[in-house]
Amino acid sequence: MSLFGLGSRTFRPKKSSPSGSKGLQLKKHIEATLGSGNLREAVRLPPGEDLNEWLAVNTVDFFNQVNLLYGTLTEFCTSSSCPTMSAGPKYEYRWADGINIKKPIEVSAPKYVEYLMDWIEAQLDNESIFPQKLGAPFPPNFQDVVKTILKRLFRVYAHIYHSHFQKIVSLKEEAHLNTCFKHFVLFTWEFCLIDKGELAPLYEIVESILYC
Repeated sequence: MSLFGLGSRTFRPKKSSPSGSKGLQLKKHIEATLGSGNLREAVRLPPGEDLNEWLAVNTVDFFNQVNLLYGTLTEFCTSSSCPTMSAGPKYEYRWADGINIKKPIEVSAPKYVEYLMDWIEAQLDNESIFPQKLGAPFPPNFQDVVKTILKRLFRVYAHIYHSHFQKIVSLKEEAHLNTCFKHFVLFTWEFCLIDKGELAPLYEIVESILYC
């Protein structure tokens, strides 16, 4: 099975960390602390570092992680198997980006993820939002943009857990999925980046991560 998914635009090349050498330093810090196995320690803002820089580097990382995870499922998550972007019977997500699609529309799960990844990529590539140059200022609404990106990435996790977990198990990827999601939850909780209500589709898993 190809990791890239036949004919799919959903899987895309890894994004590199923003903010030049500063971003690379923070990326190395993430990798070093993740390597220790202590995820609670890994998500904390390093002493003396800028919060927005930390949010930027981690947001790129989370985008890459979700992109990779979903990329392994593209031949199983189709418009016929997943005609709506759902997370169990109670939760369904509709797509709007406020620019091209202003009124939320119902789309299949793969179409939702395609729209989402395109939209996130556009945010990450926009240097007025995610500056690449060292010392360049972040916009006043930067943390709101990060919150929207992470809220929507959570929805991909919710869909994977509710609709494709058995496939993840059969691919022997559940340990990787669980570790990625644990890192994501601990980070977003540390900096209050996702409203508690948004976490409802996976709240049992979230609670087990936060309070274990």
